[in-house]
Amino acid sequence: MKIARLSLNQGPRFAVVDEDTGNYMVLADDPMYSGIEPTGQVVAQADANLVSPMIPRSKVVGIGDNYNTPSNRPDPETVPTVFLKPNTAVVGPNVPITIPSWAGDVRHEAELAVIISRIAKDVPVEMADDVIFGYTVANDVTDATTQATDAQWSRAKGFDTSCPIGPVIVTELDTSDLQITISVNGEERGRGTTADLARDVRQLVSQASHMFTLLPGDIILTGSPFAAVEAAVGDDVVCAVEGIGELRNPVVADS
Repeated sequence: MKIARLSLNQGPRFAVVDEDTGNYMVLADDPMYSGIEPTGQVVAQADANLVSPMIPRSKVVGIGDNYNTPSNRPDPETVPTVFLKPNTAVVGPNVPITIPSWAGDVRHEAELAVIISRIAKDVPVEMADDVIFGYTVANDVTDATTQATDAQWSRAKGFDTSCPIGPVIVTELDTSDLQITISVNGEERGRGTTADLARDVRQLVSQASHMFTLLPGDIILTGSPFAAVEAAVGDDVVCAVEGIGELRNPVVADS
């Protein structure tokens, strides 16, 4: 099932995507808590204004150094690089990524993201699926200059618009071998697969739940399978994950 969130006259509303028509069936409430209850309102695909499919109640947990490459094979039993993004960093498709005036070298990282469904603490790997609501596409936008100079990554990775996600949440997905790509202005700049994850989705959910109490709507970024791609004002960036869709955002300067 694909779940979206739309901007409507009555405010943001969740909707289920009709796989046959591409249209959106508006739901009565948040499906994470109330299940799938259609209202009867249908929004045509051409008329839909998608917003972020989830705003975390608490946090975005970012994971670094989590892909096997020819030159680097992280030990899956060790603790990965971990950072947090605030929920104010999260935006949806088509929302501009705004480069802060103080940033020096902003870059994109296309990633598979995991949405947590309920309160989760110290979850065993074999029970991780029980606390996963679904999956979406994320762009872990980072200012590499600040990342290199600041003692912590809060400023480099946590600024407003630094975590676009979308376009939808897919509730059931085999994440073992999904193609991840990034394109800038129509040119593909990176391609990889989740088959190269050093720690798979279940391991990451378990590890994160041993670090923090995870709350419903929290997001885990699983890492990027290729090098970060530089961002420039005026660019149109598209991050895509097989089975989910394309997340498109323009890049603008801070006014």
